[in-house]
Amino acid sequence: MRKSKNYFGIDMFRLLAAFLVVTVHTSPLCSINPAADFVLTRILARLAVPFFFVTSGFFLVKRYAKDTVKLQMFIKKTIKIYGVSILIYLPLNIYAHYFSKELLLPRIIQDIVFNGTFYHLWYLPASIFGAVITWFLIKKLDYKKSFFIVAFLYVIGLLGDSYYGIAGQFNISREFYNLLFQIMYYTRNGLFFAPIFFWLGSFIANKQINFSVLENSLGFCASLLLMVTEAITVHRFNLPRHDSMYIFLVPCIFFLFNILLELKGKRITWARDFSLVIYIIHPLMIVLVRLCARILMYKMPFARLFVENSIVHYLLVCAASLVFSWLFVNIKNKYAKNVDPTPRQKCRAWIELNLNNLTHNLNEVKKVLPNNCQVMAVVKAEAYGHRLFEFATHLEALGVNAFAVAAIDEAILLRKCGINSEILILGYTDVRRAADLKKYDLLQTIIDFDYAKALNEQNIPVKTHLKIDTGMHRLGVNFNDLPNIKDIFSFKNIKILGIYSHFSCTESLAPEDVEYTQLQLNRFHSVLDYLKENNIPVPKTHIQSTYGLLNYPQIECNYVRLGLALYGVYALPDDKTKLQLNLKPVLSLKSKVVLLRDIPQGEGVGYDRAFITERETKLATLPLGYADGLPKNFSGCVLINGFPAPIAGRICMDQLSVDVTDVPNVAVGNEVEIISLKPDSNLSAPQIAEQCGSISNELLSRLGMRLDILTV
Repeated sequence: MRKSKNYFGIDMFRLLAAFLVVTVHTSPLCSINPAADFVLTRILARLAVPFFFVTSGFFLVKRYAKDTVKLQMFIKKTIKIYGVSILIYLPLNIYAHYFSKELLLPRIIQDIVFNGTFYHLWYLPASIFGAVITWFLIKKLDYKKSFFIVAFLYVIGLLGDSYYGIAGQFNISREFYNLLFQIMYYTRNGLFFAPIFFWLGSFIANKQINFSVLENSLGFCASLLLMVTEAITVHRFNLPRHDSMYIFLVPCIFFLFNILLELKGKRITWARDFSLVIYIIHPLMIVLVRLCARILMYKMPFARLFVENSIVHYLLVCAASLVFSWLFVNIKNKYAKNVDPTPRQKCRAWIELNLNNLTHNLNEVKKVLPNNCQVMAVVKAEAYGHRLFEFATHLEALGVNAFAVAAIDEAILLRKCGINSEILILGYTDVRRAADLKKYDLLQTIIDFDYAKALNEQNIPVKTHLKIDTGMHRLGVNFNDLPNIKDIFSFKNIKILGIYSHFSCTESLAPEDVEYTQLQLNRFHSVLDYLKENNIPVPKTHIQSTYGLLNYPQIECNYVRLGLALYGVYALPDDKTKLQLNLKPVLSLKSKVVLLRDIPQGEGVGYDRAFITERETKLATLPLGYADGLPKNFSGCVLINGFPAPIAGRICMDQLSVDVTDVPNVAVGNEVEIISLKPDSNLSAPQIAEQCGSISNELLSRLGMRLDILTV
């Protein structure tokens, strides 16, 4: 994903694009050189509106999104702006006898939905349509599939716009467009025009573009030259019904936007509001300039230049629009409600995810994977407490294309987050949910023969992985039950795409545990050999989890199911493995001091007076507790201002107290570290887990959903 946050180029071009739109409606060069005016207004200015669409797509349409809140906010805001704009131009509509036309109600609906109630306002409903269409296409499909759809829509639009002369030559296409133009006057709208540019913005934002500045510049120049040639050609042959849409407009905008992202400079924070107001208000300024010219020309003959000289007319309209924008934005800012700048993520207690460490861990693991082996990321239990959405979307963006969860609803949530990769459900799913397995394209584990039979009887084709019990004795078909294993492969509604097992004791290198692990591996291979002997194709295999890889790297399978290695921790601090990877923890847990109290000597603190002050003590209250996942028996220290502060008394459901008597300069609002990113710290997850008689897997996966999430 693109990391650059410097949007100076976008800000700068917002203003230029707004003034390019003004040229379309004023033709500034028409009184000097009509050919030059054609190039400016009918070709170069056509970059403006697609640029605005791409910009909206860049900031709005994400490949991965938890929900539609951001989209809903965009729609509500655009509808509000559209409503105000309609009211602004209502007097001009009345003056132009808009409401005296025949079939008024259908015309109003058509204009509000597609054409705009005033000629330039089509952009606002088009933005809504473009955003919604692109949002859901990208969420449901990958970029490649969604591109074909938006490109197809654009081609339909092209044939009703700049290339209508071709479509009009054939009876079928001519009838199609005649019907279409009864619904919408132009194909330049949110259905056919906007989606491809919203898609481009999203693609640029969510994919790493590797073109250099030189390559982007050459691409833009070549595309622009081709677009100029294209525009001149279609006009020469009188093909356009309208001329907003060109084939080479798409690559032009793509390369231009990438160039703008490389421009460095101080952000022009007011450019967004100014450009929007200029776009909306400039037709009214055209009327105002012409009205002033008509009033003044009787006393000041030079006022004729306001209208008759196209450059003067254009400059006056731009100046008036700019002044109005300045006044409007300043008044808006003056009366706007103050917004609390405090990030929600840091209001109480929060998890910080270092996604750079996650990237590092994945790369470390890839160095030691067997040939032709892929990572299957285990993200059950909210990615071991690291948060499913943030973790899984980052991994898929890095190229991980297989995930494992424990339950079907976790898998469905992954799909709703935009994950398109394989998702294996490791645990039980009620066979009555077979339709959901198919609907969301999930892989279900076959946990035994009777389960496979019941699932097959649902008469719904389901993709599965067959689990073999080689000695763990939880789930799976027993490795000795070869006839039933063979029968499962014959079930018509069950498609077996993988076969796997699970080691019992790969964390240990004790001789008896190594021997048992080898026994399990032999049992698994005996099943694979049986399949081969019976001419049953062996599907993809996997048996190793994190410790299976680190202690038995010689095992070759198609997948390694990785949990702890990706999270950058070991189960316990003293765990030793054959492979020593440079893993980095991804998660830290933080809170803040919300209250300070001075407690006299001899006072009891908290439930059951479990902590008795032995001196005058300063206590700090932190707003998190065992309901947030902290073990109730955790009695170590936290870190404040770089100094350890021991926990005082018992951890409560929602708060805990710490002794800060020896912490210098402690104050309300100070940040507190509870779980550290440093693997050698006493506050690392394995260290805390060991002190509480647990393992880091449990400690991390219990971290509650009340904790906010912050990625760094």
